Amino acid sequence: MEPSPPTQTASAFEVFRAFLIQGLTAFGGPAAHLGYFRREFVEKRGWISEAHFADLVALTHVLPGPASSQIGMAIGLRQAGLAGALAAFAGFTLPAATAMIAFALFLPEITRFVGDGWLHGLMVAAAAVVLQAVVQMARTLAVGPVRAGLAIGAALGLVVAQGPLAQISVLIAGGLAGLLILREPAGPLASEPEAAQVDRLSGAIALGLFALLLVGLPLAASLLSNPGLGLASVFYRIGSLVFGCGHVVLPLVEHEVVARGWLDLDTFLSGYGFVQALPGPLFSFAGFVGATQTYGPRGVIGGLIALFAIFLPSLLLVVGVLPFWERVRRQPWAIGVSAGLGATVVGVLAATLWDPVLMTAVRRPADWALVAAAYVFLAVARAPPWMVVIGFALATAVFVN
Repeated sequence: MEPSPPTQTASAFEVFRAFLIQGLTAFGGPAAHLGYFRREFVEKRGWISEAHFADLVALTHVLPGPASSQIGMAIGLRQAGLAGALAAFAGFTLPAATAMIAFALFLPEITRFVGDGWLHGLMVAAAAVVLQAVVQMARTLAVGPVRAGLAIGAALGLVVAQGPLAQISVLIAGGLAGLLILREPAGPLASEPEAAQVDRLSGAIALGLFALLLVGLPLAASLLSNPGLGLASVFYRIGSLVFGCGHVVLPLVEHEVVARGWLDLDTFLSGYGFVQALPGPLFSFAGFVGATQTYGPRGVIGGLIALFAIFLPSLLLVVGVLPFWERVRRQPWAIGVSAGLGATVVGVLAATLWDPVLMTAVRRPADWALVAAAYVFLAVARAPPWMVVIGFALATAVFVN
């Protein structure tokens, strides 16, 4: 029997403490985070019912942004309003964000003392993690000839035509294809409608602010020539356009950051490999990239700007969409768009797996064997990603010059 809705709400501090525990212990990436959240907030605390938790999971398939963080924000919003949503975000993100910013600041010193062989291990492990994500996503999001065709077409298209504009075009095409050919009749309601955490006027204001920042931040950064605004506009745009699991952030960040010369590809992939060894959201990778820009004292300010900017779209969308979600989620067109986007992001990630991930990680023929071995540890032996990342970094630090 499902837990009944709570009769009293938690304080923002209680929300922060509960999600801080998750941020310190939730290893394994977005899919694993949902399992941790269900056990903690549905079964243990009873903060949300099983049916409403399932509704939030469905919502994250439609919205851009990190699924687990969005669900955390929605749970925090339900318990303590906007302060609760912010508390959930802060608690869940703080441990990994701190580690990623520190990693960016001390990476040159670490490399100087121990060499750079371990960085190659991080890149190999990152390639295996992305390969596993592609396989897992394909099994659920690219099932059947139509969805598989969308995924393959997106991958081939992005191998030929690279860049942020190409990725956005592919996502739009996937959504339109889903709208036209993947419409499905809505099933029965899983639960009675829940009282909205925010009213529709507040939701409309949040959606308007989301759109205003998406357009206004690049203009402000250009007019004022402010590096902080420039950094914020890039990561806000990334957070607004990433559909799918946290791994899909990789291609957008790579095209935005490496193409601008903000970061070399090896360092970029090393940071992405390192974040796999941490609990909490993969989007904390933004803190690493922001911190390497040395904007402000020792890069900390840059890391915080990038982190807040990449998560802000999710917060605004969760607050903005929840009041309307109960009506929209059952529409056939929404089901079709979600299915088309889901299949397309599989292709986006597959294209990124090939170039630049494998093209950078594989430097010699023997590296193919290393990638295959790391994948076997992850997918067959089911070793946790943090163990594979640390193991391969240590192994290549010893054996690779």
